[in-house]
Amino acid sequence: MKINLVAVGNKMPDWVTQGFEEYSRRLPRECTLQLQEITPAKRGKTAQAEQWKKDEAVRILSAIPDNHYVIALEVDGKSWSTQSLSQQMQSWLSDGRDVTLLVGGPDGLDSSCLQRADQKWSLSPLTLPHPLVRIVLAEQLYRAWTILQNHPYHRA
Repeated sequence: MKINLVAVGNKMPDWVTQGFEEYSRRLPRECTLQLQEITPAKRGKTAQAEQWKKDEAVRILSAIPDNHYVIALEVDGKSWSTQSLSQQMQSWLSDGRDVTLLVGGPDGLDSSCLQRADQKWSLSPLTLPHPLVRIVLAEQLYRAWTILQNHPYHRA
C-alpha cells in the first residue's frame, strides 16, 4: 500500500523535512509514505480565505490519483487513538487501494476536498502548526504499522 500525503505548504524548515523523512523511511516497502507538497495560494492583505481555499483545492484534487481512498485531516473529523489508527491501517490494507491523506493550508480544506474524502480524521482538538502535522502524521503511521507487526516500538 502506498500512502500519499498531499499537504499545502512548501519551503519547510530542515527540522520538518528531517522529522518527516525519519519516520517515512522507517516504513517498509509494503507501506510507503510519500509527500506531495502543494503550493499555497498567494495571500494578500484583503481576507479572501474562501477563494484561497478554492485555489488550493484545484491543486489538491488534481494530486489525488484515481481509485485512492482519501482521508481529509479536518478538525471536525473523527479522532483515533493510536490503537484505532492501527485498526484503520489494517482496514486500508485489506481494502487493497492506496491511500491519500489531505492536509489543507492555513485556512483549512475547501468543501470540494471534504466532499471527495472517504473519511475525515482529526489528529487533535488542538490547533497544530502545519509543519508539525507532517511529522506527527509520519510518526503515528509508523507507530500504527509497528503495532500491526507486533514490533516493540509502541508501548501501550
